Amino acid sequence: LSIADPAAFDKLRRQDFDVGDATRLRPLALALMPCLSSPDPAVRDDTALAALTAWMRGGQFDAASLRALRERGYTQLDADDADGFTAPFTALVLAEIARSDRRTPWMEEAERAAMVERASRYLTQVRDYRGYDPREGWRHGVAHGADWLMQLALNPALTRQQLDRLLAAIASQAIPATAHAYVEGEYERLARPVLFAARRGLHDENDWQQWLSNITTRLDETGPAWRNRDWIARRHDLLVFLSVLNAQIDLNPDPALLPLQRAVQARLRNLP
Repeated sequence: LSIADPAAFDKLRRQDFDVGDATRLRPLALALMPCLSSPDPAVRDDTALAALTAWMRGGQFDAASLRALRERGYTQLDADDADGFTAPFTALVLAEIARSDRRTPWMEEAERAAMVERASRYLTQVRDYRGYDPREGWRHGVAHGADWLMQLALNPALTRQQLDRLLAAIASQAIPATAHAYVEGEYERLARPVLFAARRGLHDENDWQQWLSNITTRLDETGPAWRNRDWIARRHDLLVFLSVLNAQIDLNPDPALLPLQRAVQARLRNLP
């Protein structure tokens, strides 16, 4: 498929992504990967992402095909992304690849460990905080990266050390590197992998206190500064992130989440 051929995308959508011939599926999927860079949401969201998601959730790829898609995704993450679409939408496809391994394990331990590192590094390095544009659609790098981490955090094969790597990445974006105030659902998306990691029961309250301390240290670096707009934005992000975690635990009671909630509530009580 070529991004310059809208008729091909229309046909694929009209067929509900049913290509009929299974032998065409892998080459077609690989051809769709570059389309995740398209500035046209009909190509990027409604065709490329939708088709790849439908095929993976339908179990239509073998392990070799999933590996090929994963490696293509890693290559795209490393490419120049001046328009800001490639990496966030590639991250969503990689989240689906992680989901497929969670549902029916096919990755070797080393492959899974490498994906944990790739996903964590991607989220940590996001500096483009653009969300929705009425003409161009979504970018949403933080939210899409968090979705990738969520699929990994749900996987019971991950070790405590690997969960800690994911949590460190989330901590890096709970207060963005720039003085950006999240307004497009990023808090909820960042909270989900934390909650699923907590459900594993591998961290106690002291662990969560330390994790939260590492986040709030970034707020405290310059001390309270109520006339400093950047500091106010950072405090806003931290307050809402903690509040979302607390609310989600209230809405989904689980004894395994109580150590996290106690740590969150203690931090809320002591927020400057």
